[in-house]
Amino acid sequence: MADSPALFALCIDTSAAEGLEKGKVYQVLPDSTAEKEGMLRVIDESAEDYLYPCTFFVALDLPQKARDALAVRT
Repeated sequence: MADSPALFALCIDTSAAEGLEKGKVYQVLPDSTAEKEGMLRVIDESAEDYLYPCTFFVALDLPQKARDALAVRT
């Protein structure tokens, strides 16, 4: 993922999701298989990536400086 821009989404729904906070911005990891199933792979409050329904989020188009500041370093 080093060559691709970091993706981010705003959480708008936390029903049945303990690892999320409504109104918080989360980093999204590319996962085409999950997306086909209506899911997003998100780095949540545990700092681990998990699958959550796409309906829990809205995609954000952030400037590069903001993406760099928010990106989780591994």
